[in-house]
Amino acid sequence: MTRDGEPGQRPSYEQARDQLIDLVKRLEAGGLTLEESLDLWERGERLAAICEEWLDGARARLAAATRAPDEEAGSGENGTAPF
Repeated sequence: MTRDGEPGQRPSYEQARDQLIDLVKRLEAGGLTLEESLDLWERGERLAAICEEWLDGARARLAAATRAPDEEAGSGENGTAPF
């Protein structure tokens, strides 16, 4: 989804987060029709999912980067592979 909500390239985490913040402000301000509110809510759900995907990826990368060398080899506590 691009900045204006059109389908396209996936936004960065920061872009999706900023769009979600703007969307929440619009919803909180009120004055929207029910249909407009529902459209914004659905868009917000998609943006939240994109943010979650980015965060999951970052967690996985961090876990891989901080994994001890013996864990990468699949060894157990005593240096042998389980099973």
